[in-house]
Amino acid sequence: MFENTVFGRLDQKLQHAIKDAGYTTPTPIQEKAIPYLLDGRDLIGCAQTGTGKTAAFMLPILNHLVRVRRPRHIGHPRALVLSPTRELAVQTAENVKRYSKYAQLPFACLIGGVSQYGQVKDIKKGAETVVACPGRLIDLMNQGILYLDQVECFVLDEADRMLDMGFLPDIRRIISKLPKSRQSLFFSATMPPPVLKLAGELVHDPASVTISPETPTVEKINQKVMFVAKSQKDALLAHLLEQHPEWNRVIVFTKMRHGADRVVKKLSRTGVACAAIHSDKTQGQRTRALEGFRRGDVRVLVATDIASRGIDVPDVSCVVNMELPLETESYVHRIGRTARAGESGAAISFVTHEERGQLKAIERLIRKSIPVDRDHPFEAQPDLPPPAWVAPMRGGQNNKGGAHGPHGKRRRKSFIGRRQVDFGQKRGGHK
Repeated sequence: MFENTVFGRLDQKLQHAIKDAGYTTPTPIQEKAIPYLLDGRDLIGCAQTGTGKTAAFMLPILNHLVRVRRPRHIGHPRALVLSPTRELAVQTAENVKRYSKYAQLPFACLIGGVSQYGQVKDIKKGAETVVACPGRLIDLMNQGILYLDQVECFVLDEADRMLDMGFLPDIRRIISKLPKSRQSLFFSATMPPPVLKLAGELVHDPASVTISPETPTVEKINQKVMFVAKSQKDALLAHLLEQHPEWNRVIVFTKMRHGADRVVKKLSRTGVACAAIHSDKTQGQRTRALEGFRRGDVRVLVATDIASRGIDVPDVSCVVNMELPLETESYVHRIGRTARAGESGAAISFVTHEERGQLKAIERLIRKSIPVDRDHPFEAQPDLPPPAWVAPMRGGQNNKGGAHGPHGKRRRKSFIGRRQVDFGQKRGGHK
């Protein structure tokens, strides 16, 4: 079936399952990581979601569980995958279900925000694999429902995101309950010093696999900046959606939860099918929004940075940054929701005068200037001085075209859009 690929080393039950799932050839990370993992090696993987990472670690783990059968002990799983967000945990668990459909390997997905009843029921059915978020996992451990003393394979997924979210104490507590003898897999999209330090504590004599660094991923995305007044951002978004009916899946990022809800409310008034996903939404609401987006029932998913990592939705046409992120690195993770698995994509950022400093930091991070698209009816005043990184100002220069007036006093800069148009208002003269 897969004789000439690494998939050919998997148990036949798993091969049949991935064939049903439409797998034909391994992705680069699967090609590199699976042989190490089948040999029982620990591994450090530097790869983003969307590269096939979940299959790269999950298939070898399930292969081990299939081929090395042991008596099931209720509440004592043999494999544990730790995820930073509920969405990523659910997505990973869905893949476990897909891959193990012929292998009869029970599993449980443990996430907060929903009742634990169904999760406890899955554990008591003899779940051999557990995919969990740290909070709910520790909660069930404290209740004496789950124990980690028989874990043979442990995966820490999206480790950098875990640390960003403040999970380090929980991670250390969980690791302390694991057996010393185990296979440990460590995955992260980036490897800053704190992440490398944690990796060193977790793995032993690891193999190392690095796939799709951030900059090459960004290169595949058609990035644009549109300068616009803050008051005109909603109108610009509506205009773009109207002008591009071919964008059937769009993710819009906002900084704040109330901002996401506001955008959904205003888009809904124009007849656009949309939904919001952020931490104030219940798990059921978030799941329904993502499922609707995947099916195509929801055209626009409005999200905070909770969804910028770990959500693999195929065929996202465009990512729109209504506001630039608070953390510069989040820009790469946001726009990475498009151009998945080698495909191309588009990313548009709405930038106000006040956000130009953040734009400069982003351009330094990705090592390229992002082209400015001025072909829209809501562009900010053209008499603004150019950004400092395009044409640096000389402090105190007394010329009328500079930042200082003829007497050396700092001039106030106007940043008002040329037209004040309410969201959804018809724009006469602009087609």
